[in-house]
Order: sequence, then structure tokens, then C-alpha cells
Amino acid sequence: MNIFENILNNYSNQAVPLDTILSLLLVVLGLSIYEFFVYRYVSHRAFYNKSFNISIAILPFFISTIIVCLQTNVIITLGAVGALAMIRFRTAVKDPVDMIYILWSIYIGVIAGCMLYEVAIVTSLIVTILLVILERLSKGKKPYILIIHSKDDLDFNSILKPLTKRFRIKSRNYTSNGVDYAIEVSIKDLSLLTDSLKKNKLVSKFSLIEFDSDDII
Repeated sequence: MNIFENILNNYSNQAVPLDTILSLLLVVLGLSIYEFFVYRYVSHRAFYNKSFNISIAILPFFISTIIVCLQTNVIITLGAVGALAMIRFRTAVKDPVDMIYILWSIYIGVIAGCMLYEVAIVTSLIVTILLVILERLSKGKKPYILIIHSKDDLDFNSILKPLTKRFRIKSRNYTSNGVDYAIEVSIKDLSLLTDSLKKNKLVSKFSLIEFDSDDII
């Protein structure tokens, strides 16, 4: 019984000072706006999702205030645990990088709610630096799907190897009019590729589709 009494005494409806609430919300506001612009300008994506960006900016406000309330009242703590256990999110996250931003929002809310502002700020800065570096490293040769209709079989070792070291034939479709190819290529200079295909007498027509993960441009 003494254990339960000590727990109840520690959660004795402590009032949260107004200055603490204001300082918490100001820090969360700054970090949320910071994350908003990082997602908007640092993470270059094929299709910018404004609704998702607004969501990750608002989420830390709810989480941080929940964390503060959980530290003051045992009834709220038990109620929040029960309520959160019933919540189910069914929206699919297509891009794995978006999971980082969701976790970042939750992290800001939890750490700021525990009043560890310096930890939240320093971690956010380090995460931004890593995102910028990894984004720069991922740039270079762009991935494309090359669709070719030819009159006969093509030797892609002679056509594509001088232009790119990485290509993969995804499908061949043989018809009475010739052969249709779908090839995944990664290349920087499209003009060299298009000139080479235009000069090839076996190539009737071709098209290029740029894609980024699951997004097709």
C-alpha cells in the first residue's frame, strides 16, 4: 500500500506554471517551423505533400502538452494510455523518408515536453546536417525507364555501356512488328542517349520516363 500511496502523492494534480507552458510552446513552435522548412526545401521530392508537411509541424504541440500533463496527474496518465491504445492510423506512408519526419515530430514533442530543450535543438540540427549530406550524395545520375520499340533484337551492350555502367532490361515483348523493351537506366546526359538511339536504324521509337522511388515524373 505504501508503494501506491507514494505513486499517488507524486501525481498529486500539480499545476503547471504559465511561464513553463509558454516557454514550452515557444520552443515547440520554433522547432516545428524549422522541421517544416527542412521538409519543404531540404528534402527535394517528386511530389511535395503540403498536407503531410502541415501535419508533422502541428503534431509536436499535442505530444509535448500530453507529456507535460502525464507528469502531473495519474488519472490523465492512465486515460491517455488507454486512449492512445485505441488509435489506429491507416494512412499508408509511401516514402520511407517520411517516417523520419514523423519520428522527428514525435521526438520534438516528447523531448520538449520533458523540458530537455537543448537536446531537442542540437539533435534537430544534427539531423538536418545528415539529411543535407545524404541528399547531396544521392544526387548524380538520375534513374529512368527507357521504353524502346525496335524492328529486331538490339545489342544493348554496344548501345548503353558506353553511356552508363548501370542498366537492366526489365521486360521484352515480341510482336509481329518487332520488339518492345522496358529498360531501367541511370544516366546523367540524356542528349547522348537520345542521339545514339536516333542514329540506330533498328529503333522505331523510344520514350524516357524519369522516376524517383515510387513516384513517376
